[in-house]
Amino acid sequence: MVDLVALMNQPQRDQALLAEAGVSLDQALFRLLVGIERFGPIGVVELADRAGRDYTTVSRQVAKLEGLGLIERRPSAADRRVHEAVITDKGRQMTDALDAARQRIAAPILATWSEEDFSDLVRLMRRFVDDLMASSSGTDKP
Repeated sequence: MVDLVALMNQPQRDQALLAEAGVSLDQALFRLLVGIERFGPIGVVELADRAGRDYTTVSRQVAKLEGLGLIERRPSAADRRVHEAVITDKGRQMTDALDAARQRIAAPILATWSEEDFSDLVRLMRRFVDDLMASSSGTDKP
């Protein structure tokens, strides 16, 4: 797991993905944009927690994404004191391009895998993440 996280966090991987997608965006911003697309609407505090970054840094970066027209901020339906980030159509076009680039990059690697191997990977990774989340929230499964 440590090897996987270290590999995925290499800056050159982000640069290669951005180049493949034809996206011109700061690496720190693109990761937040993807987080907003995947988990949004999302408050800055939760986004900072998910990104493992300081709240004030993420707040400034979210403001940059908003200035670029990639996200909007709006009051939370649950708590009007909280402003949530929501992806815009322009932001979704960018994350769609990143998703397509990820698939193009992964295709040669997975080309030799059987459908069963790929399905097992997806199923087991989902199970692993779900179990980790349950464990960290104190709702361990029996």
